[in-house]
Amino acid sequence: MKYKLKTSFFLITLFTLLGISCKKNSVNPVLSEKQVDLGTHKLMTYSSSSGSKYLIVFESGLGNDASVWTEEKIRKPLSGISDMLMYDRAGYGKSQKGPSPRTIDRLSDELAAVIAAVAGERKVIIVSHSLGGLIARAYAFKNPSKIAALLFLDSSHELYNHWTQDEEDKLYDETKKTYGAGPGVLQEVRELREDLEYMSTLPNLPNVPVTVITSMQTSAGVSSADKQLWYNAHESLKNGVTVFQHLSTIKSGHFIMLDEPYLVIENIRQLLSKLP
Repeated sequence: MKYKLKTSFFLITLFTLLGISCKKNSVNPVLSEKQVDLGTHKLMTYSSSSGSKYLIVFESGLGNDASVWTEEKIRKPLSGISDMLMYDRAGYGKSQKGPSPRTIDRLSDELAAVIAAVAGERKVIIVSHSLGGLIARAYAFKNPSKIAALLFLDSSHELYNHWTQDEEDKLYDETKKTYGAGPGVLQEVRELREDLEYMSTLPNLPNVPVTVITSMQTSAGVSSADKQLWYNAHESLKNGVTVFQHLSTIKSGHFIMLDEPYLVIENIRQLLSKLP
Protein backbone atom coordinates (compact mmCIF):
# COMPACT_ATOMS: atom_id res chain seq x y z
CA MET A 1 0.00 0.00 0.00
CA LYS A 2 1.24 3.48 -0.78
CA TYR A 3 0.66 6.56 1.34
CA LYS A 4 0.45 10.07 -0.02
CA LEU A 5 2.71 12.66 1.52
CA LYS A 6 0.84 15.86 2.33
CA THR A 7 1.92 18.40 -0.26
CA SER A 8 2.05 21.19 2.32
CA PHE A 9 4.43 19.19 4.51
CA PHE A 10 6.70 18.45 1.57
CA LEU A 11 6.82 22.12 0.59
CA ILE A 12 7.73 23.14 4.14
CA THR A 13 10.53 20.57 4.21
CA LEU A 14 11.76 21.47 0.74
CA PHE A 15 11.82 25.21 1.41
CA THR A 16 13.61 24.62 4.72
CA LEU A 17 16.36 22.64 3.06
CA LEU A 18 16.65 25.13 0.22
CA GLY A 19 17.11 27.82 2.83
CA ILE A 20 19.96 25.84 4.36
CA SER A 21 21.47 25.26 0.93
CA CYS A 22 21.33 28.95 0.11
CA LYS A 23 23.75 29.71 2.95
CA LYS A 24 26.50 28.65 0.52
CA ASN A 25 28.75 26.98 3.07
CA SER A 26 32.17 26.20 1.63
CA VAL A 27 33.51 22.68 1.54
CA ASN A 28 36.63 22.12 3.62
CA PRO A 29 39.63 23.05 1.43
CA VAL A 30 41.62 20.20 3.06
CA LEU A 31 39.56 17.86 0.90
CA SER A 32 40.93 17.58 -2.64
CA GLU A 33 38.74 19.01 -5.36
CA LYS A 34 38.49 17.06 -8.60
CA GLN A 35 36.18 17.41 -11.56
CA VAL A 36 34.75 14.21 -12.99
CA ASP A 37 33.99 14.58 -16.70
CA LEU A 38 30.87 12.65 -17.72
CA GLY A 39 31.09 13.76 -21.34
CA THR A 40 27.91 15.83 -21.20
CA HIS A 41 28.89 17.76 -18.06
CA LYS A 42 31.39 17.86 -15.20
CA LEU A 43 30.75 17.16 -11.52
CA MET A 44 32.88 18.57 -8.70
CA THR A 45 34.05 16.08 -6.07
CA TYR A 46 35.67 16.65 -2.69
CA SER A 47 37.64 13.76 -1.23
CA SER A 48 40.40 12.67 1.14
CA SER A 49 42.97 10.03 0.26
CA SER A 50 44.77 8.50 3.24
CA GLY A 51 44.44 5.01 1.82
CA SER A 52 41.71 3.69 4.15
CA LYS A 53 40.21 0.29 3.39
CA TYR A 54 36.74 1.68 2.72
CA LEU A 55 35.51 4.96 1.26
CA ILE A 56 32.61 6.79 2.92
CA VAL A 57 30.44 8.41 0.25
CA PHE A 58 27.92 11.12 1.10
CA GLU A 59 24.78 11.61 -1.01
CA SER A 60 22.87 14.83 -0.31
CA GLY A 61 19.14 15.41 -0.39
CA LEU A 62 17.02 17.52 -2.71
CA GLY A 63 18.19 21.14 -2.78
CA ASN A 64 21.57 20.56 -1.11
CA ASP A 65 25.11 20.44 -2.41
CA ALA A 66 28.09 18.84 -0.66
CA SER A 67 28.35 21.68 1.86
CA VAL A 68 25.41 20.28 3.86
CA TRP A 69 27.92 17.75 5.25
CA THR A 70 29.56 20.46 7.30
CA GLU A 71 33.22 20.57 8.29
CA GLU A 72 32.62 21.03 12.01
CA LYS A 73 29.82 18.48 12.44
CA ILE A 74 30.64 15.72 9.94
CA ARG A 75 33.93 16.00 8.07
CA LYS A 76 36.30 16.84 10.93
CA PRO A 77 35.07 14.06 13.28
CA LEU A 78 35.48 11.52 10.45
CA SER A 79 38.85 12.72 9.22
CA GLY A 80 40.79 10.22 11.29
CA ILE A 81 38.40 7.33 10.72
CA SER A 82 38.17 6.82 6.97
CA ASP A 83 38.54 8.52 3.62
CA MET A 84 35.50 10.51 2.51
CA LEU A 85 33.93 11.47 -0.80
CA MET A 86 31.38 14.24 -1.27
CA TYR A 87 30.22 15.81 -4.50
CA ASP A 88 27.84 18.36 -5.97
CA ARG A 89 25.18 16.83 -8.17
CA ALA A 90 24.60 18.40 -11.57
CA GLY A 91 23.30 21.96 -11.27
CA TYR A 92 24.45 22.31 -7.65
CA GLY A 93 27.49 24.00 -6.13
CA LYS A 94 30.48 23.88 -8.47
CA SER A 95 29.05 21.21 -10.78
CA GLN A 96 27.73 21.95 -14.25
CA LYS A 97 24.12 21.54 -15.27
CA GLY A 98 23.38 18.05 -16.57
CA PRO A 99 21.09 16.83 -19.34
CA SER A 100 17.41 16.18 -18.65
CA PRO A 101 15.60 14.25 -17.42
CA ARG A 102 17.33 14.24 -14.03
CA THR A 103 15.84 10.92 -12.93
CA ILE A 104 17.01 8.70 -10.08
CA ASP A 105 18.13 6.21 -12.71
CA ARG A 106 20.41 8.83 -14.27
CA LEU A 107 21.55 10.28 -10.93
CA SER A 108 22.57 6.84 -9.68
CA ASP A 109 24.61 6.29 -12.85
CA GLU A 110 26.35 9.63 -12.25
CA LEU A 111 27.03 8.59 -8.66
CA ALA A 112 28.60 5.43 -10.07
CA ALA A 113 30.89 7.49 -12.30
CA VAL A 114 31.95 9.66 -9.36
CA ILE A 115 32.67 6.63 -7.18
CA ALA A 116 34.62 4.91 -9.96
CA ALA A 117 36.79 8.02 -10.36
CA VAL A 118 37.72 8.18 -6.67
CA ALA A 119 37.22 4.82 -4.95
CA GLY A 120 39.36 2.64 -7.16
CA GLU A 121 38.98 -0.98 -6.04
CA ARG A 122 37.64 -0.04 -2.62
CA LYS A 123 34.12 -0.80 -1.51
CA VAL A 124 32.01 2.09 -0.27
CA ILE A 125 29.79 2.97 2.66
CA ILE A 126 27.09 5.31 1.37
CA VAL A 127 25.58 7.80 3.82
CA SER A 128 22.48 9.30 2.23
CA HIS A 129 19.93 11.91 3.25
CA SER A 130 16.34 12.41 2.06
CA LEU A 131 16.12 12.13 -1.76
CA GLY A 132 19.74 10.96 -1.67
CA GLY A 133 18.45 7.73 -0.16
CA LEU A 134 16.70 6.90 -3.42
CA ILE A 135 19.91 7.53 -5.35
CA ALA A 136 21.87 5.33 -2.94
CA ARG A 137 19.35 2.51 -3.26
CA ALA A 138 19.37 2.63 -7.05
CA TYR A 139 23.18 2.64 -7.06
CA ALA A 140 23.29 -0.32 -4.65
CA PHE A 141 20.89 -2.28 -6.87
CA LYS A 142 23.07 -1.69 -9.94
CA ASN A 143 26.44 -2.09 -8.18
CA PRO A 144 25.97 -4.57 -5.30
CA SER A 145 29.61 -5.69 -5.34
CA LYS A 146 30.77 -2.13 -4.55
CA ILE A 147 28.62 -1.74 -1.43
CA ALA A 148 30.15 -2.43 1.98
CA ALA A 149 27.35 -0.85 4.05
CA LEU A 150 24.54 1.71 3.87
CA LEU A 151 23.35 4.43 6.26
CA PHE A 152 20.04 6.16 5.50
CA LEU A 153 19.13 9.46 7.18
CA ASP A 154 15.40 10.22 6.99
CA SER A 155 15.33 8.87 3.45
CA SER A 156 12.53 9.49 0.99
CA HIS A 157 10.56 6.31 0.31
CA GLU A 158 7.92 5.34 -2.22
CA LEU A 159 5.74 3.66 0.43
CA TYR A 160 5.17 7.09 1.97
CA ASN A 161 6.07 9.73 -0.63
CA HIS A 162 3.58 9.54 -3.48
CA TRP A 163 2.28 12.27 -5.83
CA THR A 164 -0.04 12.77 -8.73
CA GLN A 165 1.22 14.71 -11.73
CA ASP A 166 -0.77 17.75 -10.60
CA GLU A 167 0.95 17.68 -7.22
CA GLU A 168 4.39 17.37 -8.82
CA ASP A 169 3.54 20.34 -11.04
CA LYS A 170 2.57 22.35 -7.97
CA LEU A 171 5.82 21.47 -6.23
CA TYR A 172 7.78 22.56 -9.28
CA ASP A 173 5.91 25.85 -9.66
CA GLU A 174 6.09 26.72 -5.96
CA THR A 175 9.79 25.90 -5.75
CA LYS A 176 10.58 28.08 -8.75
CA LYS A 177 8.32 30.90 -7.62
CA THR A 178 9.46 31.01 -4.01
CA TYR A 179 13.19 30.52 -4.38
CA GLY A 180 14.05 30.99 -8.04
CA ALA A 181 16.10 27.85 -7.43
CA GLY A 182 18.90 26.82 -9.76
CA PRO A 183 18.59 24.14 -12.40
CA GLY A 184 19.68 21.26 -10.19
CA VAL A 185 16.77 21.25 -7.77
CA LEU A 186 14.21 22.24 -10.42
CA GLN A 187 15.25 19.42 -12.72
CA GLU A 188 15.02 16.94 -9.85
CA VAL A 189 11.62 18.16 -8.63
CA ARG A 190 10.37 17.75 -12.19
CA GLU A 191 10.90 13.95 -11.93
CA LEU A 192 9.66 13.23 -8.39
CA ARG A 193 6.51 11.33 -9.33
CA GLU A 194 8.32 9.30 -11.97
CA ASP A 195 11.22 8.58 -9.63
CA LEU A 196 8.98 7.15 -6.92
CA GLU A 197 7.31 4.89 -9.46
CA TYR A 198 10.76 3.75 -10.60
CA MET A 199 11.81 2.98 -7.03
CA SER A 200 8.79 0.73 -6.55
CA THR A 201 10.16 -1.54 -9.30
CA LEU A 202 13.53 -2.14 -7.62
CA PRO A 203 14.26 -5.28 -5.57
CA ASN A 204 15.60 -5.44 -2.02
CA LEU A 205 18.90 -3.91 -0.99
CA PRO A 206 22.01 -6.07 -1.25
CA ASN A 207 22.63 -8.11 1.89
CA VAL A 208 25.14 -5.80 3.57
CA PRO A 209 24.96 -4.04 6.96
CA VAL A 210 22.25 -1.37 6.80
CA THR A 211 21.36 1.29 9.36
CA VAL A 212 18.36 3.60 9.07
CA ILE A 213 17.74 6.66 11.24
CA THR A 214 14.23 8.11 11.16
CA SER A 215 13.19 11.47 12.56
CA MET A 216 10.01 11.07 14.61
CA GLN A 217 9.89 14.74 15.56
CA THR A 218 6.43 16.16 14.91
CA SER A 219 5.77 19.69 13.65
CA ALA A 220 3.05 21.78 12.03
CA GLY A 221 1.32 19.63 9.43
CA VAL A 222 3.07 16.45 10.56
CA SER A 223 1.15 14.31 13.03
CA SER A 224 2.42 11.37 15.05
CA ALA A 225 0.34 9.12 12.78
CA ASP A 226 2.14 10.55 9.72
CA LYS A 227 5.46 9.91 11.40
CA GLN A 228 4.52 6.30 12.13
CA LEU A 229 3.81 5.74 8.43
CA TRP A 230 7.18 7.37 7.68
CA TYR A 231 8.87 4.99 10.12
CA ASN A 232 7.06 1.98 8.67
CA ALA A 233 8.24 2.86 5.16
CA HIS A 234 11.84 2.99 6.39
CA GLU A 235 11.39 -0.30 8.22
CA SER A 236 10.71 -2.01 4.88
CA LEU A 237 14.36 -1.46 3.95
CA LYS A 238 15.23 -4.46 6.15
CA ASN A 239 13.72 -6.91 3.67
CA GLY A 240 16.43 -9.35 2.62
CA VAL A 241 19.04 -7.73 4.91
CA THR A 242 20.62 -9.85 7.67
CA VAL A 243 22.39 -7.08 9.62
CA PHE A 244 19.81 -4.31 9.97
CA GLN A 245 19.40 -1.57 12.57
CA HIS A 246 16.55 0.95 12.61
CA LEU A 247 16.83 3.89 14.98
CA SER A 248 14.40 6.72 15.62
CA THR A 249 14.97 10.13 17.15
CA ILE A 250 12.77 12.95 18.38
CA LYS A 251 15.75 15.26 18.92
CA SER A 252 16.25 15.88 15.20
CA GLY A 253 14.12 17.27 12.44
CA HIS A 254 14.65 16.18 8.84
CA PHE A 255 18.33 17.24 8.88
CA ILE A 256 19.60 14.63 11.31
CA MET A 257 23.24 15.23 10.35
CA LEU A 258 22.92 18.88 11.42
CA ASP A 259 20.79 18.37 14.53
CA GLU A 260 22.54 15.25 15.86
CA PRO A 261 25.83 14.84 14.02
CA TYR A 262 27.24 12.69 16.82
CA LEU A 263 24.46 10.16 16.16
CA VAL A 264 25.50 9.96 12.51
CA ILE A 265 29.21 9.69 13.34
CA GLU A 266 28.61 6.95 15.92
CA ASN A 267 26.57 4.88 13.48
CA ILE A 268 29.20 5.24 10.79
CA ARG A 269 31.72 3.93 13.35
CA GLN A 270 29.41 1.02 14.15
CA LEU A 271 29.00 0.09 10.49
CA LEU A 272 32.77 0.14 10.01
CA SER A 273 33.17 -2.14 13.03
CA LYS A 274 30.90 -4.72 11.38
CA LEU A 275 33.01 -4.92 8.23
CA PRO A 276 35.93 -7.30 7.63
